[in-house]
Formats: sequence, C-alpha cells, structure tokens
Amino acid sequence: MSNLLWKSLVVSPAVLGATLLVSTTAMAVPSTTTEGSAAKQAGVTGVAQQPDTLAQTTIDQVNRYSNEGKQNNSQSQVTSVSQFSDVQPTDWAFQALQSLVERYGCIAGYPDATYRGNRALTRYEFAAGLNACLNRVNELIATATADMVTKQDLATLQRLQEEFSAELATLRGRVDSLEARTAELEANQFSTTTKLVGEAIFGVTDAFGGNTGNNNNAVFQDRVRLDLQTSFTGRDVLHTRLAAGNATAFSQVDKAGFPINTGEGTQTFQVAGSNGSNNSISIDRLTYEVPIGPAHVYLAASGGRHSHYAAVNNPYFFDNTDGGNGALSTFASESPIYRIGSGAGIALNLPLGKGGGILGNSSITAGYLASQANNPGLNQGLVNGDYAALGQLNFSVGDRVALAATYVHGYTGAGGGVGRTLFNSDATTNAGFLEVGTNQANALTTTNGSSSNSYGVEAAFRPSDKLSISGFASYHQVVGFGAGDNYDAWSYGLGVALPDLGKKGNVLGLFAGAEPYSFNRPGFVGNNVPYHFEGFYKYRVSDNISITPGVIWLTSPGQNSNNDSAIIGTLRTTFTF
Repeated sequence: MSNLLWKSLVVSPAVLGATLLVSTTAMAVPSTTTEGSAAKQAGVTGVAQQPDTLAQTTIDQVNRYSNEGKQNNSQSQVTSVSQFSDVQPTDWAFQALQSLVERYGCIAGYPDATYRGNRALTRYEFAAGLNACLNRVNELIATATADMVTKQDLATLQRLQEEFSAELATLRGRVDSLEARTAELEANQFSTTTKLVGEAIFGVTDAFGGNTGNNNNAVFQDRVRLDLQTSFTGRDVLHTRLAAGNATAFSQVDKAGFPINTGEGTQTFQVAGSNGSNNSISIDRLTYEVPIGPAHVYLAASGGRHSHYAAVNNPYFFDNTDGGNGALSTFASESPIYRIGSGAGIALNLPLGKGGGILGNSSITAGYLASQANNPGLNQGLVNGDYAALGQLNFSVGDRVALAATYVHGYTGAGGGVGRTLFNSDATTNAGFLEVGTNQANALTTTNGSSSNSYGVEAAFRPSDKLSISGFASYHQVVGFGAGDNYDAWSYGLGVALPDLGKKGNVLGLFAGAEPYSFNRPGFVGNNVPYHFEGFYKYRVSDNISITPGVIWLTSPGQNSNNDSAIIGTLRTTFTF
C-alpha cells in the first residue's frame, strides 16, 4: 500500500467526511413515522392523524432496527462503487468514494443499495463511518510492514478517534440498549403479525329541557374497543375488533309525557356494540382489506359498515366509524346515507386515472353488505335477505377539496319482526335501535317489505391548515311493497372545524343541520323539520388522552314543534392505546 493512498485517507478528513455515510443502518437509531387511517375516511389529505402510542412507536423502532440488521446480514459486501444506485461517476466525491469502497472496503451503504450522499451528515453518522474505516485500517496495519505507515499517519488516526470518542461511546450505548429492548419485546410479544389498537371512552352526560329533561338523569357511561390489526404482507390488514359498553341514548319525551321513538341526539359511543349490552363483549367488526393491483378490496365477515371503505368527506367530525375523537353525535359524524345497511359483504375501491386530466384525481367505490348473510333460512342469506349496495364517485382537487356523489340501493324483505329501520348500520348488534333521525324517516313496513334508493353528495374544503369546512345532503326514496308504504326522507348538515386551536391536536367543531325526517306519513304525527345544532371542543391532554366537552341542541324532537327543545350536555374522555 502506497504512502500516497494513506495520506489521501488520513490527512484529508474533509474528503473522508464527505464520503462517510457508512454502516449507519446498523449503528444509528432509526427514524420513526406516524401512521393513521383517518385521512382515507376524511377524503382530504393533510388532515390531523391519530398519533401512535409511545409503546407502539418503541415496537416499530425495534422492529425496524431488527429488520435492518437482518437485511445487512443477508446483503453481500459492497465491493464496487457501481453497486450504489444513487452514485454517478460525475459526482464530485466519486473518486474518494471509489477509493474507500474498492481499496479499503469500509463503505457498506444502506440495505437498498443506496449511499444517500446528498443528505446532511451528523456527527453521530460521521462517527459510525469513522469507526468502520478505522477498524478496517487497523486490520491493514496488522498485516502490513512497519515502514508502510508513518508516525504522523498513526497520530492523525489517533486524533480522529479521540475527537469522536464521545459519539462512538454514545452509539455503542444506543446499540446495546436497542438490543436489550429487542430481546425483551421479542420474548414477550404475543404475535409478530398483530398489533393491538384500543379505545376506551368515559362519558358523563345529561339531558335538559321540558319533559325530556325531567324524565332523564345524569349518567356515567362507557364503551371499550380492542382492535387486533393483523398484517400478513405489510400492505393488508385484518381487523378483529372486540367491543363492550353500557351506554344508552336518552329518551325524548313529548308534551304529554310519552317517550318519542327517535334517534335524534344519539351519541357515537352509544352505538356499535354498546347500546343495551351491559358491558358484555362481542365481536363487532371482522373485516379484511388488501390491495390487488390498482384496486383496494374490502371483505367483511361481520360488522361491515359502508364508512369502513368509502370516503365520507367529513374530517374532524368522523372518526373511525363512531369513534371517540370526532363529533359527539352520530348525525354530525357522517352522512346518514352511509348508515343504510351493514353486516357481511365485499367492496372495491378503484382509481380512475393516474394524475393529470379530468379523471386524474378521481376513483370509484362499490360495495355490497348483507345483514342476514349468515342465516341459511328462507328469504335470508347473502343475496335473498336484507342488503344494501353502494356506489360512489370520488373526486379531489389537490389536497384542499374533496367531493363525492353516493348512491345506495337497499332492500328489506317481508316479515322479520317489528322495528326494522332504514338507517340500520348497527342492526347486527342492536336490531331496531334508532341511531340517527326520526321514526318517520326510519320506520319500514314489517309486513310487505320495501326497497329504497338513496342519493347523497358529500364535500370537504380545507382553505387553510387551521380551517376545515364539510357538509352533506341526502335524499331517500322508500318504495313499500304494500299500499301506502311509500315515503321520502331528507337530511343535510354543515360543519366547521378549527384544528389545533389553542394547542396542537385540539379541535373546535361546530355542526348544524336537519336529522333525517319525512313528512305526511300515514299513522305518524309531526311535520316539522328536526334541526340539530352541535358544538364541541376536543382538548388533547396527551398523545393518548383527550377530553371533549360539548353540547347538542335539538329543536322539534319527533318532528313536532309542540315538543320542547332538548339539550344534551356531555363530557367525554377518550383513552387510546
């Protein structure tokens, strides 16, 4: 080895520093990312996401560290600079890098065969690279003759080691700590493919106003969800969700003191496996999502909902299908059109363009859910029982505007008992429970059966990072199979959200609209529009805890202006883990 080459390496630390992005995947702490699924449902990118828990972040760090180590072990040693896909002969440091790789063999690069030389170099990364090269130099010194290395060369090497001794010690400590945490987690984890995502809601709530206030008391309710999310390929996800709760919606009471059968004012934690279950545990969702080519496929074995796979375009109000971090009420959470039908079935999302052109940012969504798919009886099952088929066209303009046009065809067979409703997305666990809208808009004939055609539009506009505007409107045409069974229903709403108000992660939400209603139905009393006004402020205590005080004001409950307005006050605390 020539003295000139030694001087190129040890006397020119500037050249060495410019080329020392080496072996850092196995020695430096990997960066972390935060994942979320709310943007898909919101329909507008850039919406604040639910942060991962600290424990999950730690697991992700350790998993990435372990995987990178495995990739490095399986990757052959870099012996030529041409093996780096991002290094070109025209690069200014090409010759120095070529010397380090081909003559000294102390450059490893990253597992994906890249060098990433155009990014900033930290002292820790320089120290990691320096350590690798010094180890290689020491090997060469041990096998070389004494006259090939001068005392000045060795002094320069010693000076570099001393200067970066603190960084090298820190890196060794980080590696030792990560290896210990990896061993502990691998020994105690219950699955290498599954992570647990949990949510617990504590809700203190009361109703006020006239007979409704007099006939209800303040309550302390709860709902818990444990979602086991399993991925077999890294791109698919199997949801196995357990749910339990004891929350019950308030009774609306008319002027005469009789209860009104209505879903007005129902809150999100009072549905989906909660209402009337007295904290008994059930599997309220069993679904599988997987990409196949350009399409995204959704399969539901139980508890399928249209809002699982279709963009509802209601950011900050919608949260993971009646979750605990969005609006208080089911009405403000999503358009009622997505609550027609539930159960088992299949759905498909397919992009219509690849950027540019009128279809560049559009996609089409189609889905089919049957609420009696598991029943082999007469007029039951996957295709002969109750079902709802959805078709939706999605379109976005950049990351500021999202639009959707939705059509849902529903079918309800004859018979089946009392209490069959149009908006029945919770029918698999709470048959007959009204989760949104008035009884006039919900009640279906139980003798002859019926079909429905529903049309809706949904839009979201984000003029700035601190303001989001969203809304929907829907029209529902129900055709009964008997005389006098036909009716029409309408609904509309508009919401304004101010994210990060007062603190990052906080949200102030204001929503107003008309819950689903229907006029002039035989046998029903009331032809007034039931308006719904709602305000809430979600305060983020930490990454895992939020407190949401809010108020819901309902006018003309039961579509009757003679009934006193009802006010519902709630203090909701949500724990995510």
